[in-house]
Amino acid sequence: MSKPTIFIDGEAGTTGLQIRARLRHRRDLALVSIDPARRKDEAARRDLLNSVDLAVLCLPDDAAREALRLIDNPQVRVLDASSAHRVQDGWTYGFPELTRNQAQAIGEARFVSNPGCYATGMIALVRPLVDAGLLPADYPLSVQGASGYSGGGRSLVDAMEGRGGEHPLAGPYRAYALELAHKHAPEMQRHGGLSLRPLFTPAVGAWRQGMLIQVPLHLRTLGGVTASELHGALQQHYAGQRFVQVMPLESNPAVLDPEALADTNQMELFVYHNEHHQVLLMARLDNLGKGASGAAAQNVDLMLGLTGDHSYTVHQDTVQGSMPAASLEPSS
Repeated sequence: MSKPTIFIDGEAGTTGLQIRARLRHRRDLALVSIDPARRKDEAARRDLLNSVDLAVLCLPDDAAREALRLIDNPQVRVLDASSAHRVQDGWTYGFPELTRNQAQAIGEARFVSNPGCYATGMIALVRPLVDAGLLPADYPLSVQGASGYSGGGRSLVDAMEGRGGEHPLAGPYRAYALELAHKHAPEMQRHGGLSLRPLFTPAVGAWRQGMLIQVPLHLRTLGGVTASELHGALQQHYAGQRFVQVMPLESNPAVLDPEALADTNQMELFVYHNEHHQVLLMARLDNLGKGASGAAAQNVDLMLGLTGDHSYTVHQDTVQGSMPAASLEPSS
């Protein structure tokens, strides 16, 4: 039996490189690459996109839409790591832990949209609480996130790592998307099970990989719901999951390091609370791991029906190159 074949369109970018690094030693699949000199040759890309079992799109949104138009072979399945199709009908959302049946839905889908990094953390915290009836769908949620600079594309990475150039987000810490129109907000609303768009404010800091997402709640507005009930709902939802861990309620660390899960596909969820009926939900993950390439590698296995004890972990020194300059998080 032949191995399933995969073509990563955009494999020279940060997300593509990290997906390849997670898959390249696998013996149960075959990675197909394009001649670097022909990366902009539409005919060559079309041939590859239509000749494999799974096409993984690691491109800015418009380029991902164009790549999809090049695929006319109905047998080719598509995993899109851009934000182009995350709220589009006909696409299955690639967060396997979203619901009890989501992993199966991903495995059966032809078109899967890989989640955004910030959205992954927020949805992981919020969706189980909405489904459990503990958090109203119309609750006025506020979401804050802080990510490492690797999500910002080549120009930001180069500016932060001393390879020249300037970038408005280069510095110790920068808040951005203050027009309140970040592209992850619609994704958070739809897949978080919300009827009201959350107010989302992201930031980028002077570390390469890793992120924290925060969702504050006032229990007095939730009709008597307790922190223990919120924590219990998260525990029940993620029981038995390998890559999402709900941390103990009464032993939360006083300080969280956003880099602690770098180069892994792990995500940790925390429920902080105090005597003033305030709760702070927090998620910690690698923006290039469970927030991008690790999640994509997990979805590759689901879509191709591959099994095995894969960690989807990569060591940074095995990844070379950088993402073409584009808007912030062009493929996360």
